[in-house]
Amino acid sequence: MEFLRDLWSYMRERKKIWLIPLIVILLLFGTIIVLSSGSAIAPFIYTLF
Repeated sequence: MEFLRDLWSYMRERKKIWLIPLIVILLLFGTIIVLSSGSAIAPFIYTLF
């Protein structure tokens, strides 16, 4: 949790708040890829990329 606190303080201090949506989208794509890699939905997910 210290990493998240440091990241948040860095973004707030350096006025990099615009990075929050980018980080959220990257995390969502990562979880979609990891969760769908072993399922029957995988061929449909990979066509999106």
